[in-house]
Amino acid sequence: MVSLTEWKVPVAAQPRQEDYSYDLDAALGAVVGLHAIIPPNAFTAETLGVERAGNGVLIEGGIVLTIGYLITEASTIWLHLGDGRVIEGHALGYDQETGFGLVQPLGRYDLPFLRLGSSAALQVGERVVIGGAGGRTRSVAARIAAKQEFAGYWEYVLDEAIFTYPAHPNWGGTALISAQGELAGIGSLQVERQRNSKNENLNMIVPIDLFKPIAADLMKFGRANRPQRPWLGLYSTEIEDKVVVVGVAPKGPAARAEIKVGDVVLSVAGQKVSTLAALYRRIWSLGSAGVEVPLTLYREGVTFDVRVNSSDRTKFLKGPSLH
Repeated sequence: MVSLTEWKVPVAAQPRQEDYSYDLDAALGAVVGLHAIIPPNAFTAETLGVERAGNGVLIEGGIVLTIGYLITEASTIWLHLGDGRVIEGHALGYDQETGFGLVQPLGRYDLPFLRLGSSAALQVGERVVIGGAGGRTRSVAARIAAKQEFAGYWEYVLDEAIFTYPAHPNWGGTALISAQGELAGIGSLQVERQRNSKNENLNMIVPIDLFKPIAADLMKFGRANRPQRPWLGLYSTEIEDKVVVVGVAPKGPAARAEIKVGDVVLSVAGQKVSTLAALYRRIWSLGSAGVEVPLTLYREGVTFDVRVNSSDRTKFLKGPSLH
């Protein structure tokens, strides 16, 4: 694991105070480092690792908002503060639908917090900061490159994700800070796009507007108070206008239905699908977790139907323990 103090963003990419109307250092002071330890027998240990490092953002109420995959099934969480202190944290909740995670710091600290802004108000081309733990030297002066749909292979869709450029090298849980000095999103991924015949990296950011309606539920119950979406444990990708299975979660619904890597998903409940977003939305339209999902698959020259008994993804995960 890379130490939180071993690297710096290139000077040319670092934000400068004169380019922003708010107190840049105060805003970046709300970003903390996050280090999570996950049990080796956890459901996500093989895919996400047993040690995960990234960032989190202090928001009003003294809670740290981060990207949920960093803390999923964590047995221990450490928060690295800007003044060098390290305090323990407790995973409060994780929302599978949006990807947000919450951590409760268990020690005393005196740090600023970031107010929640508006992700809807962001405009393509707008100047923003992608804030990482450690201040300006670990943050990126960026711009909004795009706002568009994003679908992930792990059964995940955002109607309008935010993409920023240039990419932050330690993107997980970073703070998207708007021109008003407010938190407008949380960093999730690094993705690649082709522009002017060259490949360039972008950060995919989860919009903060998705957090506001579920914030109280996450803090109180650890999950959003809404029906859980049906989950199949099916990892897929798009290849030449086809949805192809590239992985199956062990002991998940798809594995129990004997779906195989290389299978092509042709339709869901009789409706043809050719994109990840269409596949997931069609599955979710059938009902909540537990609903039976009829799929038509193609494998080695044969087209056949299979019925998958979906599940609630969270039932496969270890819950947080306070100690």
